[in-house]
Amino acid sequence: MPLALIDTGHCNVDLKPSPIEPSWIIEGNPEARSAVLSTSADGSSTTVIWSCTEGKFNWYYDVDETIVIHEGSAVIESQGMPPKRYGIGDVIVFHNGAHAKWHVEHYVKKVAVFRQTNPLLLGLATRGVNKIKRTFFARRHVTS
Repeated sequence: MPLALIDTGHCNVDLKPSPIEPSWIIEGNPEARSAVLSTSADGSSTTVIWSCTEGKFNWYYDVDETIVIHEGSAVIESQGMPPKRYGIGDVIVFHNGAHAKWHVEHYVKKVAVFRQTNPLLLGLATRGVNKIKRTFFARRHVTS
């Protein structure tokens, strides 16, 4: 079955338990839940809805992650970055290898896009191939 060219989803889905690594928890009993909203055809990116209750914890990023806070807020800090409260509508990018301390004061819900990073040469080659495809093989819109 071919992959649909357009996928849709909604942030109001049933979230399943997604426990935080116990050794990362600094304070409290944060309970995280999540659901996958979409995955790219090549598996290199995934969109997830994630929520968490009150607590403090470390988070270590092994992929690039871009988030948009959908509900609630969290105070996030990292080396070289003082603690800052982020709330509804804020967008944050955590690059592969980042470490952050999260303090969820009450509740937070985010939409996250995880993207596997490619080695530099592979990334350059992919961009080149995509540019050639767009230049020479772009579909033309025909209007009646």
